[in-house]
Amino acid sequence: MTTKDLPVDPSITIRAATQTLIDHVEELTTLDQAIGDGDHGLNMKRGAEAIQARLPDLAGKPLNDMLKAMGMTCMSVIGGSSGPVFGTLLVTLAKELPVQPQAADLASALSASIAALTRLGKAEVGQKTLLDVLDPVRRTLDAGGDDLTARVRQTALDACAATAAMDAIKGRASFLGERALGHVDPGSRSMALIIVAICDTL
Repeated sequence: MTTKDLPVDPSITIRAATQTLIDHVEELTTLDQAIGDGDHGLNMKRGAEAIQARLPDLAGKPLNDMLKAMGMTCMSVIGGSSGPVFGTLLVTLAKELPVQPQAADLASALSASIAALTRLGKAEVGQKTLLDVLDPVRRTLDAGGDDLTARVRQTALDACAATAAMDAIKGRASFLGERALGHVDPGSRSMALIIVAICDTL
């Protein structure tokens, strides 16, 4: 995964990533109904549609500017904890990524994003949150090697599925105790969907 892998127009990737959230709204809602408030799917759809509406204005701008604008949109539009979480992720990536990122740059930027999200939500890897997708993806990017895009894609899917076996330590799901076991974390599923959509455009 290098800059040569990235689409000439980042809008292609952004539209794919946001559209997958819109297309999976029912799945995300069902997942959140099991261990959360049940509003994750609609919240993510609202944010995705708001970002898509901004794409004509963002076209032609540097990727960092687009990421920052999307992050601010998430913070202002997405309800619940998802707005600050996904907004912080995007704003941190915008701050950390160079103009032409390589795989190692993406890994470094994700490390900074994980640290920022840990400060924000006091959550850590292993506590059934989207960090449990971001951290394995970061480690895969950091390792590099052949077929990196395909391995990142599979890592995201596998890491998301693995959250079903984790105890919920943070968020509403933590009140369910053992009843949260067997359920995939909705935020992790959203994160995996986004990563898969990005990889599929490369």
